[in-house]
Amino acid sequence: MVAKDYPFYLSAKRANFALEAQTVASPAKETEEPSNKRVKPLSRVTSLASLIPPVRATPLKRFSQTLQRSISFRSESRPDLFSPRPWSRNVPPANTKRRDSKLWSETFDICVNHMLTSKEIKRQEAIFELSQGEEDLIEDLKLAKKAYHDPMLKLSIMTEQELNQIFGTLDSLIPLHEDLLRRLQEVRKPDGSTDHVGHILVDWLPCLNSYDSYCSNQVAAKALLDHKKQDHRVQDFLQRCLESPFSRKLDLWNFLDIPRSRLVKYPLLLREILRHTPNDHPDQQHLEEAINIIQGIVAEINIKTGESECQYYKERLIYLEEGQRDSLIDNSRAVCCHGELKNNRGVKLHVFLFEEVLVITRAVTHNEQLCYQLYRQPIPVRELVLEDLQDGEVRLGGSIRGAFSNNERIKNFFRVSFKNGSQSQTHSLQANDSFNKQQWLNCIRQAKEKAACAGKAAGLEAHFLVSPSGCRVPRGEAALEQMEQSDCESDCSMDTSELSADCERMEQTNSCEREKQIETNV
Repeated sequence: MVAKDYPFYLSAKRANFALEAQTVASPAKETEEPSNKRVKPLSRVTSLASLIPPVRATPLKRFSQTLQRSISFRSESRPDLFSPRPWSRNVPPANTKRRDSKLWSETFDICVNHMLTSKEIKRQEAIFELSQGEEDLIEDLKLAKKAYHDPMLKLSIMTEQELNQIFGTLDSLIPLHEDLLRRLQEVRKPDGSTDHVGHILVDWLPCLNSYDSYCSNQVAAKALLDHKKQDHRVQDFLQRCLESPFSRKLDLWNFLDIPRSRLVKYPLLLREILRHTPNDHPDQQHLEEAINIIQGIVAEINIKTGESECQYYKERLIYLEEGQRDSLIDNSRAVCCHGELKNNRGVKLHVFLFEEVLVITRAVTHNEQLCYQLYRQPIPVRELVLEDLQDGEVRLGGSIRGAFSNNERIKNFFRVSFKNGSQSQTHSLQANDSFNKQQWLNCIRQAKEKAACAGKAAGLEAHFLVSPSGCRVPRGEAALEQMEQSDCESDCSMDTSELSADCERMEQTNSCEREKQIETNV
């Protein structure tokens, strides 16, 4: 409705022209006719919105990784078992305690622009970041013990054994990092600058081998924590902590995963310090040595963590029959990836890709533990056929269901198949999104390439033998060499015997001639 439609209304209230124009031009009153009736205030209508409970959006599946080994899908397959508590809806949002990032140039009140070069300032910033990170890590580890471990133990929310399983060797990591922080602070000058840190790192980094047991325990700790969240006391306690300012909107597992994140960050921090260190600086050689040390430690812990994770899931596989057992599963030492997928009938499956075998299972609860029951026979990766399906190519569980299904449900499919004699399998699997699908395709392709290379290497080993001379030669050449060597040995022994016989005959002949000569002379 525009102003020109009501000249009598505008002439009566020209003083309030702007207010009336806004009121008349509002979309809510475009169809209203002039009336003297009293209109009910709009606040009563909008108050109905408060009666409608807020809709909780389904969280996306989140995937975490181990150290830096391979992409590992740990989809939280179960939905949230507990809806938000009534007390949590009415609590006003608390002021989150945020951790401000600090810079070296802002922390120490010195005129760095006139004293140091730009490269040296960046080097001091990198060293200060290393030191500040240690301080933040120690604070978080102490917070996890003080705000989570101790209260749950005191309130008997969890048993001491369960808490020891979840927190692992967290207590032993605190004095370890306090030692490094103390050393870094001791070599810091009064003006805040630090000359040498390489020798400190070379001496301290081998202590990080103690991370081995902590990182290897994380898979079992995460599984137990997820299981205990089904207890309403545990869930309520963790929710209250999450809404408290000290948590910085981080849950318990975020705090427990901080040491692993710090461990894989050390190589990056040391490279940053080395990048801003002059070539003629005494720290140059020590920093290069420290980087090699931490890379070796991370790689070793990574391998052991992968083996621990693989063993954890192998122990939770449930076989319906003995024929489903496969030596490829027993010999596996790492899980390339695993996570929840759906088949074309909408059945949720948990798929494991081991090094040489693909195992399709269904998540079940056995003795109050989450286990995985084999859905079909394991599929050897070497004989697996992978197909990337286009969107809309798969029909969902029958024509009627497929005709009325949402288009979103027929996207992100791929197919794995296997045929060996009379045995054959075909599975059309759906990922959560296109990114998840691409990760699965990449992991399966990489596993197939490794299996093919391993098969070729085994075939070459089968065609080669170690010769008597110590060299690797083909089986045929090795056989010929052995035959030649045996012939040579036999020939040499025969010639020796013949020579010895000839010598004896010659000696006898000579002796006879000498005797005849003597008789003749006499």
